Amino acid sequence: MAELTPPTTAVPLSSLLLRADLGLRQVAGPPPDEVLLYWVHTSEMADPVPYLLGGELLLTAGVHFAGGTGDAAANGGSDSGGAYLEHYVARTVEAGAAALGFGLAPVYDTTPPALVAACERHGLPLLEVPPRTPFTAVARAVWQAMAEARHRELRRITEAQQGLASAAARPEPVPAVLRQLAHHLDARAALIDPRGTELYAAGPPVSPEARTALDALAAVVRPDRPGAPASATDTVGGTRLAAYALAGGGPVLVLAAERREFREQTIAAMAAVLLSLLTGPYRGAGDERHTTALVRLLLGGSPDEAAALLTEAADGTRRWTVVHARRRGAETEGRAAGELAAALGTALVDAADGTLRALLPEGREVTGRPGWTLGVSEPVPADALPTADAQAAAALRRAVAHRAALERHRSARGGFASLVAEGEARAYAVARLAPLAGSPALVDTLRAWLSLHGSWDRTAVALGVHRNTVRQRVARAAALLDADLDDAEVRADLWFALRYV
Repeated sequence: MAELTPPTTAVPLSSLLLRADLGLRQVAGPPPDEVLLYWVHTSEMADPVPYLLGGELLLTAGVHFAGGTGDAAANGGSDSGGAYLEHYVARTVEAGAAALGFGLAPVYDTTPPALVAACERHGLPLLEVPPRTPFTAVARAVWQAMAEARHRELRRITEAQQGLASAAARPEPVPAVLRQLAHHLDARAALIDPRGTELYAAGPPVSPEARTALDALAAVVRPDRPGAPASATDTVGGTRLAAYALAGGGPVLVLAAERREFREQTIAAMAAVLLSLLTGPYRGAGDERHTTALVRLLLGGSPDEAAALLTEAADGTRRWTVVHARRRGAETEGRAAGELAAALGTALVDAADGTLRALLPEGREVTGRPGWTLGVSEPVPADALPTADAQAAAALRRAVAHRAALERHRSARGGFASLVAEGEARAYAVARLAPLAGSPALVDTLRAWLSLHGSWDRTAVALGVHRNTVRQRVARAAALLDADLDDAEVRADLWFALRYV
C-alpha cells in the first residue's frame, strides 16, 4: 500500500456490488467483504503507480491496452498481450490499488481473459462495469457510501465521548470510564499497575493466554522504561490486544476485543486522556508545580528557572525537545491536543494555527504516531527553546513535503552552513527572499518543490494542491526573485536561504 495513510472512511467493496442500479459484477479476486475502498480514480495511463496513493478503486476502459498490445493481444490473443496485462496488474497492485474496475464500453465488449487471469494471480479484485453505468456513477456511489459510513462513525464517537465525559464526572470516575469504554468498544478494558495487578476492569474476561500477552504489552509501554512507546498492539488467538501508556506515568490502559482491529481509535484515545487526568499527576489548574512555574514566569523568572520546576519528577533534566505535530489528511482539532499529550506522555502541549506543539524532557524518545506527521527538534536548554521551536517547525515542513511520518532536525554542524554565522545567514535569507515577504504560500511551495527535486506531482501531493497550482506558484516565485530555477547554483542558494525563514 502507498505510504500515505488514507484519511477517508473506508467502505467494503461488497457495498458497491449490492447496488442494483450500478450493475457491477466481480469476475476475479478475493471475496468483496475482505476489500476496503478509500477513494475512486479513473485513469487510462499504462503505468498507474505515479498517480495512485493507495486504497483506490481504479477505473479504466482499457484504452491503453489496445495502444500497448493491439486489440487481439489485449484480449489474450498473444503472449505479448498477456505479458502487457500481467505487468499492468502487477504495477496496479504495487501502487496499492484496492480493486480494478473495467468498463465494457467503448473499447471492449467483453473483459479481456488475460486481464481476468492476471487479476486472479495477483489477488486484485476485478469488476466489470456495464456500458449503461458511467464511471462517475460508480464514483458517486463510493462517495455516498463513505459519507454514510463517516456519519455513522461520527455518531458512534459522539455518543461514546458523551458517555465517557459523563462517567468521568461520577463519584467513582475511573471504573465508570472503563465500563463506558468496554461498552462502546465491545472489549475488555482494564488498568494495570507496574506490578501487573488489575486495579480496575470492565467487560468480558479474556483467556489466560490473552492476559499474559496484555501483561507483556503493558510492560512494553511502561513510561518508566527508557524509550518506551506510547502504545503497543498484539493478536492472540483471534483476540486483538492493545496497551496505552497514560500521561504522567502510573497504570497502563489495556484493551482486548474479539474483532480483528479497533476501529474507534478516537474513543480509546479519549478514554486514555480522561484516565490520565484521573490517575496521573497532571491535574490542570490543580497541578501545583505547573501553576508555580507559570506564576514564576509571569513574575519575571527565567525560562530555566521555570523548567526546573516542571522537571522535578523527570530526573531534574534541564534540556528539552520540542515536537510540532499535525494530523494527516484532516483538520487538527482542539481535542487532538489531549490525544497527542497521551501519546507523547507529556501534558505540556499547545495548539495554535492547526499545529500542535509539545515540550518533552530530554531522553523521552519520540517515534512516529499513526495518523500524525511530526517534526522533532534537538534537545536544548530552556533558554534556547525558541531555537528548538524553529527547528521543529522546519522538520515538520520537511515531513509534510516528503510525506514522512516523522522528521528530525538536521544539524548543520560539519556542513557548509556551519561556515556562516547563523545571524548572518538569517540576514542574508531575509534579504534574498524579501520579494516573497507576505506570500507564505509561495515560500512553502518553493521550499517543498526544491526539497522534492523539482517534482511537480510529488509537490502537489505534499501540499494538497493541483500540480498546475504548483507550477503557477513556482513560476511566480521565480519571477519575483528574478531567479533561473534551471540553474543548480541558484537552486542551492535559494535552498540555503529557505532554511532560515
